[in-house]
Amino acid sequence: MRDLLFKNLTSFDKTKRRIASSEIVDKQGVRSIIHRHFICLIKEVKDLSLERPLPYLNILKVRNNKEQMEKFFCRLKNSIYAIYDDKVYLILFMHSLKVTLSAVPQDILKCDNQ
Repeated sequence: MRDLLFKNLTSFDKTKRRIASSEIVDKQGVRSIIHRHFICLIKEVKDLSLERPLPYLNILKVRNNKEQMEKFFCRLKNSIYAIYDDKVYLILFMHSLKVTLSAVPQDILKCDNQ
């Protein structure tokens, strides 16, 4: 079984964009749930003396043998400057990935096989 969900949201003025996808897969007794997000924000910069935000990276991995579950989470935030039509823009973006692996209950597996 595979369930997919995809969202692509863009603001009217095209300065904000959010892309998200979710996927749920049951295969060989393991349920994997994967969530991906990308968020982008564009701002025109008038004063270059202002500092841009510092890069950020967060990684978390959790393993629980008792509940037969494993989780992984990664988030990256950063920013870059871009020049277009003699204007300077600050592009802020954030990526995140969340993966959850767990054992599928045996009663669900029996129902799927029948």
